[in-house]
Amino acid sequence: MAIEGPLRELGIHDVFQLLDLSRKTGTLSVTSNLRRNQGTVVFADGAVIYAEIHSNPHPLGHLLVRSGKITEADLQRARDMQQRGDRHRLGEVLVAIGAVTHRELVRQVRFQIEEVIFELLSWREGYFSFAEGDVHHVPADAAVRIPTESLLMEGARRIDEWSQIEGRIPHLGVIPTLAPASGGGEGSLDLLPTEWEVLAAVDGDRDVRGIAALLGRSEFEVAKIIFGLDAAGVLTITEPARANGESLQATEDVTALLARATAAAAGGDLDEARSWAEQARSLDPHEPAIYSLLGELELASRRPHEAEEYLRRALRLDPLLVSAHRLLGDALALQGRFPEAVEWWQRWLKIGEHDEHTNADEVQRVRESVRAAETLNTLVRGAHG
Repeated sequence: MAIEGPLRELGIHDVFQLLDLSRKTGTLSVTSNLRRNQGTVVFADGAVIYAEIHSNPHPLGHLLVRSGKITEADLQRARDMQQRGDRHRLGEVLVAIGAVTHRELVRQVRFQIEEVIFELLSWREGYFSFAEGDVHHVPADAAVRIPTESLLMEGARRIDEWSQIEGRIPHLGVIPTLAPASGGGEGSLDLLPTEWEVLAAVDGDRDVRGIAALLGRSEFEVAKIIFGLDAAGVLTITEPARANGESLQATEDVTALLARATAAAAGGDLDEARSWAEQARSLDPHEPAIYSLLGELELASRRPHEAEEYLRRALRLDPLLVSAHRLLGDALALQGRFPEAVEWWQRWLKIGEHDEHTNADEVQRVRESVRAAETLNTLVRGAHG
């Protein structure tokens, strides 16, 4: 039986949980027109055994060479053996000829799979399709089995840490450079081996993504290390520049993208609206109006948890963003959190009533919502009292 649908109705995290809990065996395909990308994940009894993504295929052989685990000669020898009839997977051949240990091979294959999964977990739009069936002919380079629950837990941890990192590293295109000498005399750096490895790859030209590719490491882990080195004053973070020296973001019109997103939302095309809003976010990840609009779109899709996340972020960036207060109240009310909803609606009333863009009907609607929420909350407390 096929399981399929848009991600705006069943989030990718929920899809993974469903396949894990029902111990499904088969292939999950996820497509995003916004990203022009497609990912494939193969499950065996609910566990992940293979994953690939079009935008970043991570061939195992090149990954092992790039990270210094094997040589080009080792890789060519293994491929020659396969061409001469060896039916073993590439990774198994490399282990057999002594080019790499089985432990290192498993670590690298897990890394491949994890990077694909963590990328897919960040997708909020697109379409998924799962087909049950035989998975014995999966084109994997080594046999690996990863519990889906552990991938979801790690994915949640990364998303939480990214919210802290992105204050200094808003996207993977930023370029780390060595910080100028402070003039305070010579000293020693007490760094971990992984930190020295990243520091040695910093040349003032490579961005975060390029350093991760050079080292064959996770983009998240490299960004995390660079964030720490920046906080310690060892590195500084700069935006990439165009040929004319202007900031990449400075030449783009975020306002126009937001206007297109708003127009699409008004016309009922939520997918198109999200597409424009995400493009605006990629150019200016610190614009609160973008997150307010994304929250409004999630509300229209009846996804209050995701809406709350966007709206709280908007208000962290701009606590006086009028519309976000009302929308956050709506998101909380849809979750049954009536006291919190009333608090945010009342905040909006204090600001919104005096805002020239607020109409009387909207004020009346919010007042009625406050009364209804207070009544419902009283009834709920009484029922549990």
